[in-house]
Amino acid sequence: MISVFIECKDQEKALAVTLAALVHGAVEGLVAEVVILDRGSSDGTALLADAAGCRFLEDPDLRDVVASARGDWLLLIEPGARPLLGWVDHMGQHMAVAQQAARLRPSREYRLPFFKRWRRRLSALEHGVLMPKRQAIANAKSGHSLESLGRGLAMKRLNCEIVPAAVLALS
Repeated sequence: MISVFIECKDQEKALAVTLAALVHGAVEGLVAEVVILDRGSSDGTALLADAAGCRFLEDPDLRDVVASARGDWLLLIEPGARPLLGWVDHMGQHMAVAQQAARLRPSREYRLPFFKRWRRRLSALEHGVLMPKRQAIANAKSGHSLESLGRGLAMKRLNCEIVPAAVLALS
């Protein structure tokens, strides 16, 4: 089972898009919990998280939160990103046979224009990061962000797609 971690600040609309995409995983029994790590939001993020049944934590210590995750695997994802059809099966298969971190493929249909992709710095979480909980605990440092937890890992690329949050920001 997976614990999904989403870090946000004043991103209520983007968070709603991501939570809607995760419903299928919860229905299929893959997603055990969704944890929202809030970094000082002043919009309706807390209300949305509560209505969706998420665990909502304001400025938590990353090491403690990762250690308390219910799932044996963690999915780190940006608010606004949404995995596309088939992600539940691909992640389930990967978790059954592999012990290494993985990321989804960027969607070919929904992507930024070439020059916008080329000129910007890629976020470590842009294509999601699926990692074993034990690896996350070993890499987690107090006070750090999910971005730092997902950066610098050797990862396999799963054969399922994700629409990056940056695509939502442009629309």
